[in-house]
Amino acid sequence: MSAGKLYVVGLGPGEARFLTPEASAALGEAEALYGYAPYLDRVPARDGQARHASDNREELARAGAALAHAAGGATVAMVSGGDPGVFAMAAAVIEAIETGPAEWRALELAVVPGITAMLAVAAKCGAPLGHDFCAISLSDNLKPWDVIEKRLRLAAQAGFAMAFYNPVSKARPHQLDTAFDILREELAGSVPVIFGRAVGRPDERMRVVPLTHARGHMADMATCILVGSAETRIVERPGRPSLVYTPRRSGDA
Repeated sequence: MSAGKLYVVGLGPGEARFLTPEASAALGEAEALYGYAPYLDRVPARDGQARHASDNREELARAGAALAHAAGGATVAMVSGGDPGVFAMAAAVIEAIETGPAEWRALELAVVPGITAMLAVAAKCGAPLGHDFCAISLSDNLKPWDVIEKRLRLAAQAGFAMAFYNPVSKARPHQLDTAFDILREELAGSVPVIFGRAVGRPDERMRVVPLTHARGHMADMATCILVGSAETRIVERPGRPSLVYTPRRSGDA
């Protein structure tokens, strides 16, 4: 039996116009698709192509199922929202390969990049990630909350703009407010905070507020949040939306 192939495909933030040609080709080649159900729903059904949906917190089981299917000689695609390498399925698949049976290591694996949420949100409002930045998941499902607090404080002290993934959930309703409280201890209240909800989808909403006014209720799990650095600026434009950007030059450079 010939070795199979597994694509890990980034679908981008939403509408089909954000899907790259490489991703579209990988989806078209696959005999079977695996993924979190809402992400699979973004992929048009194709005759003869099997679809295996699973819940959001079943990443390793989903990865194992896709790898086992590919190990049988099939071409399989694992779909992931945004970019599969940013808090998404590429790491779960490789973790499963590391701990799984030897035949999984023999599979051809292709990680197909996509437009991740922080880049889509940044593009909507200008260039808030124009200088050094970092991305932090606020979920403590896979790391302790005290680690998140430490990283928030140090990132602010180091002058990074920040992108927040997984900002709130029903199980974590207060952590985003705690994160903003930490940042207010380290940054000026005028630093811009951008809330980008469902960017690239019909229910898209963008909102920019100063850190002083940022509150947890302004976000849900469909929201990606960008926090500027001390050097991030807002450029007002009469009759047009303001632009938020972080200059490429920093300090005395």
